Amino acid sequence: MSKSAEAAIRLIDVHKAFRGGRDKVLKGVNIEFPRGKLTYILGPSGSGKSVMLKHVLGLLKPDAGEVWIEEKDISVLKGAELAEHRMSFGMLFQNAALFDDMTIFENVAFPLREHTDFSESKIKQAVERVLGLLEMPGGHDKFPNELSGGMRKRVGLARAIIREPKILLYDEPTTGLDPVTRTTVDDMIAKLKQELKLTSIVISHDIPSALLLADRIAFLYQGNIVFWGTPAEFRKSKHEAISRFLAAEQRTVDALQG
Repeated sequence: MSKSAEAAIRLIDVHKAFRGGRDKVLKGVNIEFPRGKLTYILGPSGSGKSVMLKHVLGLLKPDAGEVWIEEKDISVLKGAELAEHRMSFGMLFQNAALFDDMTIFENVAFPLREHTDFSESKIKQAVERVLGLLEMPGGHDKFPNELSGGMRKRVGLARAIIREPKILLYDEPTTGLDPVTRTTVDDMIAKLKQELKLTSIVISHDIPSALLLADRIAFLYQGNIVFWGTPAEFRKSKHEAISRFLAAEQRTVDALQG
């Protein structure tokens, strides 16, 4: 893939192995994530999707290769520089990762209280703005154990965007959710894509969501990107592993249709 000025994130020949080099997870990954677009990373379990995401965050360093965020190779950053880099990201974890002993308001306000010198009135204004964007205009004094799975995702997403990040990452946002809640999460992702126009990356197994929402889809298989393109191109791919994924999804559709 040729270098593009429109890429916000670039992985160049990234290799990563564990267990003393015996477990090779990434085997020369090359990919560019276009600025302001939503990219889904699909692939079988254990293919290295989360490992790749951790390289983007700077939580892992490649054994070889480069990880560029805008004009910085973050694979060589350390200490304060690396911490500053992470501030440009928002992250929605699979389980929302909320603080159980904090209210909705306190959970969303937490990044501002930790990393800014905002006044309480400015924090209140910011929290109400992002919760309103995610259609949670009231009930901010509730605790996470009082919320449905979909509502917890909303709160986690509000906390992820409260500091206006340049890049938004989703780690399997619909895994383990019932169909109604999964649709709710998809609607949130679509809304933020439209409203904020962030560079966004979704790690997922959810093919229908990817086909519906993604600007681009990447498919990671056996340590390499074997497909990168539009949802329409993904549907037509002849790669064996992708064909198996699509066939499995079609069996579910056929069962629903009777």
